[in-house]
Amino acid sequence: MFRGIRFIPDHTTLPFMRYSRYGFFLSGVLCILAILIFVTQGLNYGIDFKGGTLIEVRTPASVTIGDLRETTSGLGLGEIELQEFGAPNDILIRLGTQPGGEAAQADAVNKVTDALGKDIEIRRIELVGPKVSAELTQGGIIAVVVAIIMVLIYIWFRFEWQFGLGAVASLLHDVIITIGVLSILRIEFNLNIIAAILTIIGYSLNDTVVIFDRIREYLRKFKKMPFIDLINDALNATLSRTVMTGTLTLVALLALYIFGGEVIRGFTFTMIFGVLIGTYSSLFIAAPILILLGSVREAKPQAEKARP
Repeated sequence: MFRGIRFIPDHTTLPFMRYSRYGFFLSGVLCILAILIFVTQGLNYGIDFKGGTLIEVRTPASVTIGDLRETTSGLGLGEIELQEFGAPNDILIRLGTQPGGEAAQADAVNKVTDALGKDIEIRRIELVGPKVSAELTQGGIIAVVVAIIMVLIYIWFRFEWQFGLGAVASLLHDVIITIGVLSILRIEFNLNIIAAILTIIGYSLNDTVVIFDRIREYLRKFKKMPFIDLINDALNATLSRTVMTGTLTLVALLALYIFGGEVIRGFTFTMIFGVLIGTYSSLFIAAPILILLGSVREAKPQAEKARP
C-alpha cells in the first residue's frame, strides 16, 4: 500500500518556547529598525498615492529606454521616471503632478506623447489627481486599521482576551516589518501593496487561529500540564500543517513572481515576504505572548488568592 511522503515527521518535540526569548529580541530589533527606516526614508509612493500620470508605451526595436530619457528630459516637466516593463520594448513613463491643476497635467501628457513621436505606440494613460490620491491614502490606512481591530474583536470573542492581544501583536509585527522592507528596498507602494498587506493579515490570522485552536483544545484536555509544555506540544502538533501550507503558498507566489510580469511583481514580493514573516510570527510571537499574558486557567487562581 502506497504511503504518502511526509516532509515533517509526526510527533516532533521541538522546544519552541526555549527560543521564544530570542524571537522576541530579534523581532523587537527588526520592528525598531523598520520604524526608523520608515520615519527617515519613507515609502516609495506610487501614482496612486502621490498623484500624477502613468503612460505605458511600446517602442520599436531601434528605440532604447536611454533614447526616451534623452527625449523626455528636455521637456521641462520636472522629474520623469522611466522603467522597463514586461516585454523588452514595453516602458512605463511616470510623470509627476504638475502645478496648475488638471489642465496643466493634460498639457504635460500631450507634450510627452508628442515628443515620443508616431513610431511609439501609446498603450494606456492613467491620471490620478492629488485629491484622489489623498482619498486613496486615507482609505488604505483605514482598511489596515479596521482589519486589525476586527481581528482583535473576532479572536477575543472566539477565544480569550489574551489570545486576541497575541494575534494583534503578531499582525502588527508582520505589518511593521513588511513596511520597513518595502521602504528600504524602495518598492513602489501602491494599491496593489495595500491589497498584499491585507492578504498577509488574513494569511497570518488563519495560521494563528489554527495554533490557538489547538492550544485551547489542549487547555481543556491537559488541565495539569505546565503551560509552556502545553504550548510546545500544540505548536509541534500543528507544525506539519503550518510548514506545508506556507511552502505550497510560496511555490505559487514564486511562480507568479517569476512569470507574472512587472505589473504584479511588487504585490507578489510583498506576499512572499509576508508569508515567511507571518509563519515565523505565528510560531515565535503569537503563541509565546500567551505565556507573558497568562491563560484564564492560570489567571483564575491568582485572582482568588488576591481576594481578601
